[in-house]
Amino acid sequence: MRSKSVDVSRHPRLLAVALLWLFAGSLLLATTLVPAHTAWLGWTPFFWLFIAPLAVALTLEPSLPTQLLSLRRQRRRHPSQLIWN
Repeated sequence: MRSKSVDVSRHPRLLAVALLWLFAGSLLLATTLVPAHTAWLGWTPFFWLFIAPLAVALTLEPSLPTQLLSLRRQRRRHPSQLIWN
């Protein structure tokens, strides 16, 4: 049985959509326009606005957290670089 080939040309677009979905959902939850938990829906808004796009983004790009951490570490300056002597 042959394995299906993955269309990698759609990968960046899917990742961009997942990150945009995550950003918009986080913004809605942070501004409390959509509550994270309701009596009628339970935790469903939190799941669909935060957990689901995060899962999609991590599935498409599993190395994303390590890439973001390495960027953060590069931005930090060593104490010797902060002194202006």
